Amino acid sequence: MKILYAIQGTGNGHVSRAREIVPLLQKYGELDILISGTQADVKLTQDIKYQLHGFSFVFGKKGGVDHYKTWHNMNLPRFRKDMKSIPLNDYNLIVNDFEPVTAWACKLQGLESVSLSHQAAFKSKKVPRPRTIDWGKLILSRYAPTTHHIGFHFERYDSFIYTPVIRSEIRNLLVSNLGHYTVYLPAIDDKHLVKVFKQIPHIRWEVFSKHTQTSYQDGNVFVAPVHNEKFNQSMASCEGLFTGGGFEGPAEALFLGKKLLVAPMRFQYEQQCNAYALKLLGLPVIWSSNNNWLPILKEFVAKPQEHQFNFPDETAMIIDDMVKKYAR
Repeated sequence: MKILYAIQGTGNGHVSRAREIVPLLQKYGELDILISGTQADVKLTQDIKYQLHGFSFVFGKKGGVDHYKTWHNMNLPRFRKDMKSIPLNDYNLIVNDFEPVTAWACKLQGLESVSLSHQAAFKSKKVPRPRTIDWGKLILSRYAPTTHHIGFHFERYDSFIYTPVIRSEIRNLLVSNLGHYTVYLPAIDDKHLVKVFKQIPHIRWEVFSKHTQTSYQDGNVFVAPVHNEKFNQSMASCEGLFTGGGFEGPAEALFLGKKLLVAPMRFQYEQQCNAYALKLLGLPVIWSSNNNWLPILKEFVAKPQEHQFNFPDETAMIIDDMVKKYAR
């Protein structure tokens, strides 16, 4: 059997999940990996057969997307050329993690493909959504269309939705509490974060930033470039995680039993939905309309959080069911 696994390369969550899924798919036959996008810091250890430009949004430094760089990096002629370059008919199973090139190529060629992603969960009307930002539904539903859907979310909101894929490297971490707070906010400049965190001087903040190439310390704030293993160790030994409105990072923090505060990116529909779902589960959120973070941050570090989430290791079962159901 030949399997194509197409992965979105924007952000770290898709590639992080793929690190767990790739070895499982390899058990069923010859696996080719495709990645499109340019913003991931986490890397796969396996060979990548297709590395495509795709469509990627570029993180800004003020809490949102850098729209100019995002549009500047888009290349429709290249997108069309890449769509035609992949021999999709050679594969018995095409698995898609929110990757647009192969998704649209399959759609135009009338081929079946399976979305295996957090975004696939939004095919269900039961997934929580804030009512005020419906404009983003179109992008989420049209970005990477597939014929079949297997989704992941914080809760099993529907029959085809499972709890998050927690990587083995996270499940196997030695968990402790050294009292610091780990921070990953890729759309905010670390220099701005340092100014904020220095106003809570009794707390050590460990910031992992996409906007620095070197590590430095300023008072009670330590800043370092994004590094998968170092970030994991910081999170495993922290009191809590302050991060964006992504999916994998918050899910891993909840699995580890850490306190969690999220600040979703502005004008990013999926992150707004994730934050809304977490709010319904009783977790704190800093919305983009809130210009004064200090009261919320001070409450975050002062008060304990009591939450229990059960994210069982079902990934092998999910992959086995998918292969049996959708391989041709």
